[in-house]
Amino acid sequence: MTSSPYTVIARIVRPQGRNGEVTADLLTDFPEKFSERTRLWLSAENSASSTEYKLEGFWFHKGRVVLKLSGVDSIHDAEGLAGMLVQIPREERTSLDPGSFYVGELIGSQVRDVSQNRILGVVEDVAQNAGAAPMLLVRENGNQYDIPLAEEFIVRFDAGAKLLEMKLPEGLLDVNAPLTDEEKQRQRGS
Repeated sequence: MTSSPYTVIARIVRPQGRNGEVTADLLTDFPEKFSERTRLWLSAENSASSTEYKLEGFWFHKGRVVLKLSGVDSIHDAEGLAGMLVQIPREERTSLDPGSFYVGELIGSQVRDVSQNRILGVVEDVAQNAGAAPMLLVRENGNQYDIPLAEEFIVRFDAGAKLLEMKLPEGLLDVNAPLTDEEKQRQRGS
């Protein structure tokens, strides 16, 4: 699996205003870094190509960022950008403290529960939860697990090997497990 040379920092939602501005959902823990940015790259989801834009201005509004990009000067221009990913080159990412990692690096990583010494599956998505630990969506062979990305569960993450080792409490994986036939039968009987 080839890693992208870019890191996603926002996703464009819709036009904002009459002069080509766009509103975007923030997908970064470092929104203050927009003040240091002069260029951004936009691409469609799952696209290998990106287009460079000069960042003319930005401001924060209602938990989102509003971007003014060079060459996007009308509502019509802005409408064509809805859904696009806003990215920066990986080498321009903010340096993290030791032991920290980027959530985007988790996508495609295998999750191994060291307490059971078994691979649970591959991280397909990470859902941010306001005020709570993000949730990993992990799938393998038709099984799906929602696993909290809580610091106390993380043993080690190797971004190069795409391996997240966790020590999960007993019963955690059963919380979201599908009902057995017996459990379904009991529910129908109640």
